[in-house]
Amino acid sequence: MGFPAVEAVGKHILSPLKRVGIIGLDTSHSLAFTKGLNDPSSALSTSGYRVTAAYPYGSTIEVSTSRIPGYIKDIQPYGVKIVESIPALMAEVDYVLLETNDGNPRLMQAKEVIEAGKPIFIDKPVAASFTDVQKIYALAAQKQVPVFSASSLRYMDTIQDAINGKIGKILGADTYSPAALEPHHPDLFWYGIHGVESLIALMGVGCKDVIRIYTEGTDVVVGTWSDGRIGTFRGTRTGKHTYGGTAYGEKGDLTLGPYNGYDTLLTKIIQFFDTGKSPVDTQETLEIYRFMAAADISKSRGGAKVALAEVG
Repeated sequence: MGFPAVEAVGKHILSPLKRVGIIGLDTSHSLAFTKGLNDPSSALSTSGYRVTAAYPYGSTIEVSTSRIPGYIKDIQPYGVKIVESIPALMAEVDYVLLETNDGNPRLMQAKEVIEAGKPIFIDKPVAASFTDVQKIYALAAQKQVPVFSASSLRYMDTIQDAINGKIGKILGADTYSPAALEPHHPDLFWYGIHGVESLIALMGVGCKDVIRIYTEGTDVVVGTWSDGRIGTFRGTRTGKHTYGGTAYGEKGDLTLGPYNGYDTLLTKIIQFFDTGKSPVDTQETLEIYRFMAAADISKSRGGAKVALAEVG
């Protein structure tokens, strides 16, 4: 991994600088995380981590690639060096945020990072197919390189309250989020993942099968867990874009929301870099993508029930 640089003010050495690299400057997440780590006004700027370099490219989706010149301009005032390749980035940094909005090149990109032995946070979606998601996690395990992926939605205060027992054992949950579609990705991978991840975070692993009801403006996915509990996800493509839901517990129900922004997720990323241990278990992450892939199969079969065991 190499030795981190040293951050200094005048002649006074402050601390080792933990160098973070970004792959993909085609999403607002890249700038948000950079501000969180590099901007002196941010509460997280004292973490010792700094985004020091970025490779802007990778996406092939026009709505994403068109943003790259603007984000390059916006990120450079934070002291971020722009490099021309992932290998060049690996030579400059100790940790990586994989932010390319397009999930299709993620396997190739993640492989380069993992082969270089750098701990990697992979923003949503991990990849544009369940098969590629499995390959990334398998390679990371083989090479013993820490990997972590999460939607910031799982760290809403109310979701964490429910997970931590505020309403007792969770008996079921309904979540909702926007679910815009992108033709180069399985439907829910692109944006519906936010609400799906919230659901799996609450319910835990063990979903047995799903049924998906699809219309042009809405998706509803009903999952049945092996212990008989039921969880639902509602994805919207009309009206105001909001995030939330309800968790049902032994001690009562809990309304989910509002969304808190990126700082809590960034705090978890910092902890992940510090410890080398993902805050989210690999099997839970894989279940999120297996759930979404099964929902796509259900859609293709006109809403028929699909077992998660059929996927992968």
